[in-house]
Amino acid sequence: MPDYGHQLEFGTFVTPVNDPPPAAVGLAQLSEQLGFDLVSFQDHPYQPSFFDTWTLMSFVAARTERIQISANVLNLPLRLPAVTARAAASLDLLSGGRFALGLGAGGFWDAIEAMGGPRRTPGQAVDALSEAIEVIRGIWDVSDRAPLRIPGTYYSVNGAKRGPAAAHDIPIWLGAYKPRMLRLIGRKADGWLPSLGYMQPGDLGRGNAAIDESAIAAGREPRDIRRLLNIGGRFSAVSAGALDGPVSQWVEELTVMALEDGVGTFFLASDAPAVMEQFAAEVMPAVREAVAGARATNGTPSADARSSGSRAKRLDGIDYESVPASLAATAVEPGDAGYASVRSTYMRGGSPGLVLQPRTVAEVVDALVFAREQSVPLSLRSAGHGFSGRSTNDGGIVISLAKLNAIEILDVSTRRVRVEPGALWSAVAAVLAPHGWALSSGDYGGVGVGGLATAGGIGWLAREHGLTIDHLRAVDIVLADGSVVHASDDENADLFWAVRGAGANFGIVVSFEFEVDDQVGDVGFAQFIQDATDTAAVLEKWGATVEASPRDVTSSVMIQPGAQTLARVNTVVDSDDTDSIIERLQPLADVAPLLDQSVQLMPYAEVMANDRGAGPQRGQGEPHARSALVEHITPEFAAASARAIASGAIYWFQLRSVGGAVSDVDPDATAYAHRSANFSLVAIGADDDRLNEAWTELSGHVSGMYLSFETGLHEGRIEDAFPPKTLARLRELKTVYDPQNLFRDNFNIGALEASAG
Repeated sequence: MPDYGHQLEFGTFVTPVNDPPPAAVGLAQLSEQLGFDLVSFQDHPYQPSFFDTWTLMSFVAARTERIQISANVLNLPLRLPAVTARAAASLDLLSGGRFALGLGAGGFWDAIEAMGGPRRTPGQAVDALSEAIEVIRGIWDVSDRAPLRIPGTYYSVNGAKRGPAAAHDIPIWLGAYKPRMLRLIGRKADGWLPSLGYMQPGDLGRGNAAIDESAIAAGREPRDIRRLLNIGGRFSAVSAGALDGPVSQWVEELTVMALEDGVGTFFLASDAPAVMEQFAAEVMPAVREAVAGARATNGTPSADARSSGSRAKRLDGIDYESVPASLAATAVEPGDAGYASVRSTYMRGGSPGLVLQPRTVAEVVDALVFAREQSVPLSLRSAGHGFSGRSTNDGGIVISLAKLNAIEILDVSTRRVRVEPGALWSAVAAVLAPHGWALSSGDYGGVGVGGLATAGGIGWLAREHGLTIDHLRAVDIVLADGSVVHASDDENADLFWAVRGAGANFGIVVSFEFEVDDQVGDVGFAQFIQDATDTAAVLEKWGATVEASPRDVTSSVMIQPGAQTLARVNTVVDSDDTDSIIERLQPLADVAPLLDQSVQLMPYAEVMANDRGAGPQRGQGEPHARSALVEHITPEFAAASARAIASGAIYWFQLRSVGGAVSDVDPDATAYAHRSANFSLVAIGADDDRLNEAWTELSGHVSGMYLSFETGLHEGRIEDAFPPKTLARLRELKTVYDPQNLFRDNFNIGALEASAG
């Protein structure tokens, strides 16, 4: 009989009794402590002495950290498959990818019918289960944006919304014994989960043969289907039957089942802590050792963790088999359930061939070394909301740093804070708030630290406290050759200069050290909606008002075209004095007729908490945005802006105030050199050609560009972003730190030699 090569797993099968209440939970926690891989619970909703299995599994997930959780098996006739799918995905998300879905077709029909469920014949039960699997997988398939419609005989859905996206590919295991159910496993399921006590000698072999034959007929590989088994028995000094004897007998019998019957997962059906402890300490390691030794001798290949269907979606140019072991557990491929949530950015749709998600600096190095050896594009991504769209690609590799998200207070006296690139700015603000500190860092809390802190960082406190990079004191960065270096004003100073404004061209920053601001108290946060029918006049007056305001005022205006053109003005006043706030805001309120307003006194961290409820970034297509820096809102620029907006080619036109403290910094001090600008402009359109045509209205009135708000790679964009002197220095440094131009799939500055040619 076959050995499918599955990595051995051991679990417990705990009775979900509710008397005493903590018993089942305690046994689950003990399972984790003893080193079991899984804990499972039977599901009999009609049994009043049992906990509801879903509720129990959720509670156990909250009380454990590592162990996988499953029903053994779920009573499908009393649980709608669409609702079950959402519950499963939710529990998988909440547990960090630790859920498996064990399903059963029914049985105990009198009890099911008494609870209001249907009574079905064995054939109907199998057909219903088959339909249920289609519904469940359809709800999980968030890559398909169309509503789910399945006109089933037993389970129908008509326009159901898909999702949420699970944290990992949730396996579906079926409890089964009869031929039709076994054939269903071969066609549609990920695992076979019977109980040994209900089987006769030879049933495992016959069941495997039926499953394998059905799998092959369906175009699947038999090893894609894990074989699981519930076992029970007794430890005793003398053998008295199967799994009734000394430890050596248990080890021998389970080893045979693994090697000859293909069992990859054993569930110990026992509620006795002493039995669980002995099994974990004496049986599990011995079986693992025996199976590993036999496989080494026989040359048995290990089963791939991904199914053949998933592997079929792999793309050319990437050596998937060589992904470092350190990254395998978190790597996401096109065939994985989590792919839809990591493939795209906020504004751009992507289809990378592999997303690597390192959790440590060492794993970042592993990811970079691997990516360097592949002949595909490489994109770097910090976390969260990204505007430019350069952090995804088609057919290449994405190194996502979202799991490097630590925030650490280094020194209270000097307000030094260490932040990893995958942290979100809302989380940073929340950590700083109890100390009365803040750090100007964009205007949306869902942005990741890494992208913003290497490009500039135009935020709500910019006029008073400067850019985010102006508070950067040191970085740790992984260079193209895989080395990790520290850069500051005193160490690798040239690299530190380049990172502050052009960091994505030089490496992967894995930690930032900031000196944050001592910003005590609340701030005023105002949101105005004003009549912008006379768009040019509104823009000109708003710009003049901002420039004349004290530095504790930072504002933005977005012009919203439509039946009535509106100006949406958002402003932060760094003061907790209400009279001062009103005094600062009144000139902005007088810019144009006020249609609606909201003024609140709140902590800065609350202003940055505007990412609540934000889900995965799932942009589609190619975004079209242009960016520029503006010295002053002159009458000419305001009139040109009004014409560009009126063209219909722009649906988002926004100006953000800079100037103030940003302009205090020497333009040569950082790679971000356009320090004299008082405003940053971004315009977004649906069509690139039309947007560029409208942009010609503005091109003679702007200078410079902010990379974070630009999506296109138009000719001259790099020259817009960096003055000639700055760009020449960057290109010289590029030849030193990245001579092979590994970090090129972004706004690439190019090496000095390449630029000369």
